[in-house]
Amino acid sequence: MKLHELKKNEGATFKAKRVGRGSGSGLGKTSGKGHKGQNARSGGGVRPVFEGGQLPLYRRLPKRGFSNARFKLTYAVVNLDDLNQFDDKTVVTPALLKERGLVTKELCGIKVLGDGELTKKLTIQAHKFSRNAIEKIEKSGSKIEVI
Repeated sequence: MKLHELKKNEGATFKAKRVGRGSGSGLGKTSGKGHKGQNARSGGGVRPVFEGGQLPLYRRLPKRGFSNARFKLTYAVVNLDDLNQFDDKTVVTPALLKERGLVTKELCGIKVLGDGELTKKLTIQAHKFSRNAIEKIEKSGSKIEVI
């Protein structure tokens, strides 16, 4: 079989639905939209949950439960790879990270993640450390200080 011999399967393609083109298509004149009314207008129609003015289901159901989303803590993230730019025996603080541009906003604190390897001996001060980061930091001979 060659590329020029390839053909689509029977029924794999369909003719485009051409609305407003005569009476033979069944979609002539009003293009299947009926006469006048909101749905016949361009951009017309109602939103998916609209129930014709009846009080919608999402308003009839009781609002229950508690969401902790408002109180979620979000940490600014720094990976171990990023910390290799500091010199040996540097005390890496959140202020220093902000100054170097590794963190733009401190948010609820700084969390150090274990992506990459740490090759320098540093003292890292942060609010949180991932388990993986703690292992790699201790293996490299660096120190951890939780603020």
